[in-house]
Amino acid sequence: MSPFRLLKRGIDILVSLLLLIVLSPLLALIAIAIKLESKGPAVFKQQRAGKDGKPFIFYKFRTMKADSDPFGPSPKSSKDNRLTKFGRILREYSLDELPQLFNIVRGEMSLVGPRPLYLSQIAEWSEEQKRRLSVKPGVTGLAQISGRGEINREQKLELDVKYVETAGFFVDARILLLTLGHVLKRRGIYEKRYSQAEYTRNAK
Repeated sequence: MSPFRLLKRGIDILVSLLLLIVLSPLLALIAIAIKLESKGPAVFKQQRAGKDGKPFIFYKFRTMKADSDPFGPSPKSSKDNRLTKFGRILREYSLDELPQLFNIVRGEMSLVGPRPLYLSQIAEWSEEQKRRLSVKPGVTGLAQISGRGEINREQKLELDVKYVETAGFFVDARILLLTLGHVLKRRGIYEKRYSQAEYTRNAK
C-alpha cells in the first residue's frame, strides 16, 4: 500500500470514529424521527459496487417511503411524492449520508472517492470509466463538488476517473472543504439532468 493510501486510511478511521462518537446522539434522534414518521427501517441498506467492483452493503438513512422502488430513479425535486417530510430535510442537508461512516470504519468506503453505484451499472461503462473502481468509493468526491445533481452521469464518471488520476492528500482536503460549503448552500441536491444517453433518446 502506498504512503498516501496508508495516510488516507488512517485519516478515514480517525475522522469517522470521532464523528460517530460526537454525532451518536444526533444519529439516534434521526433514527427515532424516521421510525415515528413512517413505517419501515430507519436505515436503508443496498448492495453497491466497491473497490475493484466487489459488492458491499451500503448504508443511508431512509428518506423515502418504505414501499418505494429501491432501484427507481433519483428524486428530481423536493416535490417527489416518494420522499417523506423528514426525508426531504435529511437530503437537503446531506444528513442521510451519515450512516456511511460505518462503511468507512469497516473499510468498504472512504471519506473521499467516487460515489458507490449499482453493480448492474458496471456493464454499461467503458474500460476507461471502469478505472473509477480502482479506489474505494467515497461519501463525497470530485463529481459532488463539481455540480452533483446538476451534471449528467457521463460527466460524473469522467470526473471520477479524473479523481483516480489526481488523488492525493491536498486534493482530498480540498474536496472535503468544498463539500462542506456545498452542503451549507444546499447545492445540487436533486438530479436535474438526464444522462446524455437518456437525453438523446428523449430528444428523438
